[in-house]
Amino acid sequence: MSIQARRERERAERERLIIEAARELAESEGWEAVTTRRLAERVEYSQPVLYSHFKGKDAIMAAVAVEGCADLAAELRAGRLKADGPEEALAAIADAYSSFAERRPALYDAIFSQRVDLPFATPEAPAPLQAAFGELLEAVRPFAGDDDLGLLTETLWSGLHGLVTLMRDGRLPPEGHCGRVAILLDRFAH
Repeated sequence: MSIQARRERERAERERLIIEAARELAESEGWEAVTTRRLAERVEYSQPVLYSHFKGKDAIMAAVAVEGCADLAAELRAGRLKADGPEEALAAIADAYSSFAERRPALYDAIFSQRVDLPFATPEAPAPLQAAFGELLEAVRPFAGDDDLGLLTETLWSGLHGLVTLMRDGRLPPEGHCGRVAILLDRFAH
């Protein structure tokens, strides 16, 4: 292995370590606790080393969001592919989305609630963002008919995000979440 290849591999490993430390710290203590100083302590590198990989916390959070979208896309895909038909696929997507938000709150926040410097809803969006949206789109496709598939998908996503966010923030009681999602999907699919 060449020296250059080894250095690139080591750099990628450091980046992976920094991103993982940020995810873990955010999940255990919230995004407010994620600072470059604390990350440097966790990964046992100096702050200048962190800054050689990322411009700062916002760039780290963006990297976490991209990685989180890859995780979300995989979970959405798994739910959609297990379904026996279009309505079941739509329900499976909604369940996987809600479950992801509940199990991975800091990751969900990095993707959808925190300010991150990522292009969403554009062709320039990173592949994992496009993949997550693509899974929603594929679940919606059977119901689109002559309607704009992209707009319908954005509407479903907005509805799911709104329900999840309101429930997580204590504005809606968790007991009614499944019923609210069922109403959304019923209105959406018919």
